Amino acid sequence: MSYVTLAEKAGQLRRDIVEMLYRCQSGHPGGSLSCVEILMALYYETMKTDPKNPLWEDRDRMVLSKGHGCPALYAVLADMGFFPREELWSLRQLGSHLQGHPDMVKTPGVDANTGSLGQGASIALGMAMAAKYKKASYKVYAVLGDGECQEGMIWEAAMAAAHYKLDNLTFLLDHNGLQIDGSNDSVMGLGNIEAKFAAFGFECLKVDGHDIAAITAALAVPTFGRPKFICCETIKGKGVSFMENNAGWHGRPINPEEYAKAMQELGGTVDA
Repeated sequence: MSYVTLAEKAGQLRRDIVEMLYRCQSGHPGGSLSCVEILMALYYETMKTDPKNPLWEDRDRMVLSKGHGCPALYAVLADMGFFPREELWSLRQLGSHLQGHPDMVKTPGVDANTGSLGQGASIALGMAMAAKYKKASYKVYAVLGDGECQEGMIWEAAMAAAHYKLDNLTFLLDHNGLQIDGSNDSVMGLGNIEAKFAAFGFECLKVDGHDIAAITAALAVPTFGRPKFICCETIKGKGVSFMENNAGWHGRPINPEEYAKAMQELGGTVDA
């Protein structure tokens, strides 16, 4: 798929995210919109998956550790054919398989239940260790949030990943600089996050988190005996002017006027 086509696809996925969240009047717009290209680089350009066989044993695994960003993941999975796109509109509704946080039992294509921040890194670590033990070829990826990196479990997982030389494990950070209570710096500064992961023994790279080609290239960089950390610099609420770089849009309902403006800015239409 060409990067021009992928750019167009990113617009469609963002419209689907806004549509989902507007219909359910709940969820997390800012962090869902910021991680779209990260997930696209993984699912469209890098990972081995099979929508017709979601539990394929040799598939690559992806753990959305920042589970509140799941509307972006659902939009990608639906686009790939893991389930019909029309099911997106049931997000957070009673009886829907699309929960407010990922559920691997209910949703085809989801590899881990996440939601309590910090735990996804450890889940991915376990998956990568299992692959090494079984001498399996699949790789494991975890998408982290920056506010989440204030959790101690992240650093326990990082220490173990380097100790066990898990070169089949990659952490990607959705580094938009904001969390529910404000900026990372005002809540608990992360400092030089790349230097921290490097000190823990990771191969570290930094990219524009909205540049699919750059993320894909970073994912392809080989590591030998070391896990990888990719700091993806992103914009919270990317693509919607009044949501961009606004911590207030971490999680709040979208009203009709905001919905119309967002869809217009994302190149969509709104039925009268």
